Amino acid sequence: MSQNPPNLRPDLANAQVSSDTRAGQPTIGMVSLGCPKALVDSERILTRLRAEGYGISPDYSGADAVIVNTCGFLDSAKAESLDAIGEALAENGKVIVTGCLGAEPDYIREHHPKILAVTGPHQYEQVLDAVHGAVPPSPDPFIDLLPSSSVQLTPRHYSYLKISEGCNHKCKFCIIPDMRGKLASRPAHAVLREAEKLVEAGVKELLVISQDTSAYGLDRKYSTHPWKDREVRSHITDLARELGQFGAWVRLHYVYPYPHVRDLIPLMAEGLILPYLDIPFQHSHPDTLKRMARPAHTAKTLDEIAKWRSDCPDITLRSTFIVGYPGETEAEFQHLLDWMDEAQLDRVGCFQYENVDGARSNDLPDHVAPEVKQDRWERFMEKAQAISQAKLAAKVGSVQQVIVDDIDEDGIATCRTKADAPEIDGNLFIDEGTDGLSVGDLVTVIVDEAGEYDLWGTLGTG
Repeated sequence: MSQNPPNLRPDLANAQVSSDTRAGQPTIGMVSLGCPKALVDSERILTRLRAEGYGISPDYSGADAVIVNTCGFLDSAKAESLDAIGEALAENGKVIVTGCLGAEPDYIREHHPKILAVTGPHQYEQVLDAVHGAVPPSPDPFIDLLPSSSVQLTPRHYSYLKISEGCNHKCKFCIIPDMRGKLASRPAHAVLREAEKLVEAGVKELLVISQDTSAYGLDRKYSTHPWKDREVRSHITDLARELGQFGAWVRLHYVYPYPHVRDLIPLMAEGLILPYLDIPFQHSHPDTLKRMARPAHTAKTLDEIAKWRSDCPDITLRSTFIVGYPGETEAEFQHLLDWMDEAQLDRVGCFQYENVDGARSNDLPDHVAPEVKQDRWERFMEKAQAISQAKLAAKVGSVQQVIVDDIDEDGIATCRTKADAPEIDGNLFIDEGTDGLSVGDLVTVIVDEAGEYDLWGTLGTG
């Protein structure tokens, strides 16, 4: 397993972009880096471009210009973004930069002065203006305007559903509020309308994302909006209940453990939304959390986890952690390992701390040596891996509903259980009897083998 999660290129992997273009149609390529929230931005930009008559090119050579949607969260992500911009310039020459790193235009132009334009995160109109300037639109109103469905960079059977932008937290290691601003929630009816259209287009799983999903609607004072024959409040509990009416899997990401999160658990127990919570705990020791400027009630968190599991025994808990944060002592790290033993989280990711330009944590004293960070990361992942392996072994013999993500040329189906989010969690593999399966199918499987992160099974009935 690598030090940090792999750099994903959703624009190249599983992109649902048609290369069919008509004669004379201007075409745009897209490179989308970073998190699912950036991926949603890319989908929106491409959908707007399609509606204006642009073709979407799956490669550099077929594009009249290329948009690079960058990530700027970590220095390593900045380096990847700069590399992607350089690659696009070398292969195509006409490059427009947007996304989180776009908040630092001087930094980008210092490395790549030949780019056409730079815009910041979720500045859709400015991106479109830059495209219009570089490649004027030439729409055919009978063909191009108002496409029947949006452009998706994820497989057609699942889709990310962004419910808000920005964040009100002031974590010292994070610059997202500086790049994306304070919390700005979409009204409930707009989210529900988008979700309904996605499900009507064949989406089987909605992945709800934002910087702080639990805080959804706080900036709107939880305002209500008309939806169908009723009023719906812009609040995560109400939104989740409504999303559960569409019949698709609903998976919640980036959920801070506020007290009202407990109101989501009955919806999971009822089967309205998936019994899955992605919660960014980051650490367990109160002093470390205080230096991070994060809530530090870890004892209460363990009590809350126990209550969630009592109310919904099937719940899957995923989280991410940072080791080697400035000032982290061996005792603080050992507290984290002990906390993991108690919490028994199902899915865990871990980062080694690194400085980020503009983050307040850079100025903290007592930075941890690289070799110590690496050692702690290895010890943490060994612990997390053992917990994961034991939990998966307990599933052998169980019956699981899975969603089919891929079927390769040998007939091996790559699937996910309700406990697995795409790209970041494990898989369930079916290696025989898959002739009648299609990508996007929901099927029942009997688990007959378990590894450290993945399961294997055979098709069941029902």
